[in-house]
Amino acid sequence: MKNRKVPLRKCIASQEMKPKRELIRIVRSKEGELSIDPTGKQSGRGAYLSKDKECILLAKKKNILENHLDVKVPESFYDEILVFLEKEQ
Repeated sequence: MKNRKVPLRKCIASQEMKPKRELIRIVRSKEGELSIDPTGKQSGRGAYLSKDKECILLAKKKNILENHLDVKVPESFYDEILVFLEKEQ
């Protein structure tokens, strides 16, 4: 059997390359709305964060998502990401 290539993406908080399945994709739509993309296939500008509470809190502290996606990120959105992370584990 042929080995499949594992797609790698970079966490914008920790700057680590990881397999796509180990990351959470955050998407900004054309309308400027933010959402969590569990499938990794929604259209729009995407950013990846590690499925790690520390990385999410670091992104919140340094406004990394806001800078990367060029949109105002409300404080409640980071809480939404943490809740999503809890449900997934």
